[in-house]
Amino acid sequence: MIKLERISDQPILKPVEDSEWESAAVFNCAAIYNKGLVHMIYRASDIAPNGKYGPFISRLGYAVSKDGLLFNRLRDPVLTNDVPQEKRGSEDPRIVKIEDKFYMMYTGYTGTDYRICLASSDNLIDWKRHGVVLDEKNKDASLFPEKINGRYVMFHRRDPDIWIAYSDDLKNWTDHKMIMSPVSGSGWEDKKIGIAGPPVKTDKGWFLIYHGVSEAENAYSLGAALLDLNDPSLVLERQTEPVLEPELEWEREGAVPNVVFSCGQVEIGDDLIVYYCGADTVIGAAKLRKKDIVF
Repeated sequence: MIKLERISDQPILKPVEDSEWESAAVFNCAAIYNKGLVHMIYRASDIAPNGKYGPFISRLGYAVSKDGLLFNRLRDPVLTNDVPQEKRGSEDPRIVKIEDKFYMMYTGYTGTDYRICLASSDNLIDWKRHGVVLDEKNKDASLFPEKINGRYVMFHRRDPDIWIAYSDDLKNWTDHKMIMSPVSGSGWEDKKIGIAGPPVKTDKGWFLIYHGVSEAENAYSLGAALLDLNDPSLVLERQTEPVLEPELEWEREGAVPNVVFSCGQVEIGDDLIVYYCGADTVIGAAKLRKKDIVF
C-alpha cells in the first residue's frame, strides 16, 4: 500500500503575524524543482479562509529552498487581486514547466464566482496572466508537464468528478471526459474528489495524487491513482485507502478543520516530496520513495 511519510511533525511554512497579506494562513501551494532549487508558489490570506471573520482575500506568494524544507520567501506577493476575476484573490496554483516556460493554472475568485485561470512565467516570480481558461464554474486544474500526442492536456473538476481535456493552443479546450468519480461508501472520498499536484511521469504510467472529501465529516484526505502514459483518460489502478489523512493537531484544527490538501510536489533524487496544507492554515511536507509507487 502506498503511504506518504511526513518529513516533519511540524509545519514547514506558517503565516507571518505582522504581514498585511499572509497573517492568517499560508496553504495550498504549487511546487517545482528547477536548477537545484525548490520553488514554491503558495496561497496566503489576511483573514482566516473560512468566511467566519469576513471577506478574506487570497494572494500568491513565492518561496525558495535548497533542501525543500527550509524556505526563504519574498516580502510581497507575486500575484494579487488586481483584476476583476480575482477580486477576492488567486487560489490553489499548480505549476508545470513545458519546454522553457512555466505555466500556472489557478482559481480566480470574484467573491461569488470562480474560474480556472492561466499564467506563464520565465522565472517563477514575474507572471503574465492569460485570463480564464474555461468559462464555467470550475477549479482544481493543472496542465500535464508535457504534451501527449502533440496536444496540451489538462485536468479539471466538474463537481464532484475529475475531468480531462485537450488543447492545441492553451486557449480552446475540447474532448472533455470524466475519468474519476467519488467512491460511495469509501468513508474518505465519497463526497467529491479533485487532483492534488500535476501528475508525475513514471515508467508504469502517470502517477496522480488527488484529494478526496468525506461525506460524513467533510474531511480532506489524499489518495493515489495510476493512469495510462499514452491515454491518461484511462485509469489503470486506484488505491482504495488514502495515502495521507488529517491526523496531527495542525491538520485537524485550524481555519478549516480536518484537511490535508496538496497542489504540488517535487522529485529530488529517489524521493517525491509532497507539499500539503494542514487545516487551510499552514504548510507541511511528506515524502514517498519513487520505487514504492506500486499498486
